[in-house]
Amino acid sequence: MTNQPTTPPVSGKSRTWFWLVTPLLLGLAGAGIYFHNGEAAPEQKTEKAGKGRRFFQEDDAPAVVAVETARSGDFPVYLNALGTVTALKTVTVKSRVDGELVKVHFSEGQLVKAGDLLAEIDPRPFQVQLQQVQGQLQRDQALLKNAELDQSRYQTLLEQDSIAAQQTVTQESVVKQYRGSVEMDQALVDNAKLQLNYAKLTAPISGRVGLRQVDQGNIVRAGDANGLVVITQLQPISVVFTLPEDQLPEVAKRYRQGQDIGIEAYDRSGKTKLAAGKLIALDNQIDPATGTIKLKAEFDNREQTLFANQFVNVRMHLETLRGVTQIPAAALQHDGQGPFVYVVDGENVAHLRRIEPGPGNDEKIAVPNALAAGEALIVNGSDRVKDGAKVDVAERDGQTVAAQPNANPPDSEAGKRRRRG
Repeated sequence: MTNQPTTPPVSGKSRTWFWLVTPLLLGLAGAGIYFHNGEAAPEQKTEKAGKGRRFFQEDDAPAVVAVETARSGDFPVYLNALGTVTALKTVTVKSRVDGELVKVHFSEGQLVKAGDLLAEIDPRPFQVQLQQVQGQLQRDQALLKNAELDQSRYQTLLEQDSIAAQQTVTQESVVKQYRGSVEMDQALVDNAKLQLNYAKLTAPISGRVGLRQVDQGNIVRAGDANGLVVITQLQPISVVFTLPEDQLPEVAKRYRQGQDIGIEAYDRSGKTKLAAGKLIALDNQIDPATGTIKLKAEFDNREQTLFANQFVNVRMHLETLRGVTQIPAAALQHDGQGPFVYVVDGENVAHLRRIEPGPGNDEKIAVPNALAAGEALIVNGSDRVKDGAKVDVAERDGQTVAAQPNANPPDSEAGKRRRRG
């Protein structure tokens, strides 16, 4: 049997030294790697999104910003709302008599005027009825005339005491009866003429006709729900929209004073102007569920760009502020103390300034106080800016600004790190 070499056992003292020395060696190795990488690694850069491009800056360099200049001028104040186009008049043309539709005189989508002939129903049954009642009227008129002659003769005989008074009274009653019959016949004649006139369907209002609901040759009835066609008045036309009750006092004040409040209607995207009009009415109550009030504007719609039930964006021109300072909307910021802006002076030093913003829109905000025209405001890159800190202006009013010479001189810390990198 061959003897195998055996590993000498590790003493307890050697094991203890192993567990003490190993962590120390690992820590020294890690520290060496850390210092080596810190000395050789290139300086980290912070990427900052800018207007129209990207800014790259060193961590300890001045914040790279874009600025825009405050302007002074007239600032129109608008109130924005959502509205629905509503026709001032909408009429469903229905037949008042029953009969066959024999002629249609309009085209779908045609503009018509009040009184224009739209369609005709077969008039022959109504003509026959008219002739019948006219004949009855002539018969009763003849009977009345004969009765009146008899009454006149009886009256003469009564004066001569040649006839009984009772017979004269009876004849007067006969005359009155025939007169009543004649009046009834005349009413029947008038009604027959009216029914014959109803056989011609005319436009009750001016407007645009829609799609035809009944084709020629069908039997139409007075009780048909759909009617023949729908006419919608498009000129003028109205828009109904809502405003929050908080905006009502200023609007109501100008409306009661008789001022013309201009209204502009835009398409669904809010970019294309469709028509211009004016405010004509305010509702008499506020909706308690939404806290809004309805208003109505009227448009002449000469270009026929508005259609009933169309959705539009409404802009109400409330007033115009004259000679007010205007700042970009992107310059306005908020914190726990309220709104503020960063103003950059001629030495490229940013100063925090508290303001009270006035009316605004998506692009500009009116600031009546605290700012003057010509001051440069930071609109991009303000997240690293501090009050009183120097900044690097990369863009001014949308134009790229050339980099300042010696922004990082060779003897600066950033320059040393760049060379080491």
